Amino acid sequence: MTLAAKSTDPNLGDGYLRFQLNKQAHAVLPMRYTQEAIVVPVEAVTSMPNMPSCILGLMNWRSHIVWVVDLPRMFNLESLDYRFRQFNIVMIRVESLLLGLVVQEIKGTTKFIPDEIRSPVGQVASSLVPYLRGCVVQHKEVLLVLDAQAIVQSSILHGN
Repeated sequence: MTLAAKSTDPNLGDGYLRFQLNKQAHAVLPMRYTQEAIVVPVEAVTSMPNMPSCILGLMNWRSHIVWVVDLPRMFNLESLDYRFRQFNIVMIRVESLLLGLVVQEIKGTTKFIPDEIRSPVGQVASSLVPYLRGCVVQHKEVLLVLDAQAIVQSSILHGN
């Protein structure tokens, strides 16, 4: 099979969960780290004192107590609009760590091959680069390819 034929086959490529980070930014996370996409009422998240502003609090998810993070705020992007009184949360697992990532809107899934991922340097704010594997252009839209491990290990979440 030639490379050209390979890239047009919709069954090839890695699966990603696609979502809107905030009003401007679209992103994807590898499906291998994605456990579930859920919508919960704001009241389901219990705020905790003395935490960084991006940590919204704790919630119970499938008998696990999980930290919930405002992902756009963690990335120093425009914050989400909480008027809707609910959170769109992407539950991720990296090894044994579970984390809930609050995003603007969950858009579904997509696939692309690793060769389509380009360097994010010069394409996005430098504050985002440590959390990205790269960028992909799909249907004239730039998708940020997030690095789940870098997010979970972020010094912002560990107080370093």
